[in-house]
Amino acid sequence: METEESMEKLLAEARERLESTRAAVARARADLSSSSSTARSKDRSVEVTVGPQGELQRVKFLDEKYRTMEASQLAASIVEAANKGRATMARRVIDTFSALTPPADDAPDGLPGFKINFEEIFGSALAAGRRGRGTARGGRPSANLHDEIVEDGNDG
Repeated sequence: METEESMEKLLAEARERLESTRAAVARARADLSSSSSTARSKDRSVEVTVGPQGELQRVKFLDEKYRTMEASQLAASIVEAANKGRATMARRVIDTFSALTPPADDAPDGLPGFKINFEEIFGSALAAGRRGRGTARGGRPSANLHDEIVEDGNDG
């Protein structure tokens, strides 16, 4: 009898955690679906806005610099800015969902944990964000994009 009651209690707790996690994931998805990242190329000739799935939403040429650039140089600036924006959005998604997923070794009461392989999911987007950057604690890329990313609501 006691075993049956303890199993029912464990099951109720697991259902509660599941519902809590589902609600948190739904909130995270809603927040991320309306987010974007704006990044500039190092030469400050191009600014792009990238959506939550890494898609280009806007490309803006700054200060008429594009008029004097060779096509290959302009293309490289666009790709560079897009990769920075994609890396920033990938990091935002990872940070959001990492908070919702317990590490496998921290799984409660013997329940099997799981590990999300963000490297596999985001691939080149994360690699682009790490090129030439240091890493912070835990081997994560440091967040030193602030001077290169401009986020504003003026898409005019």
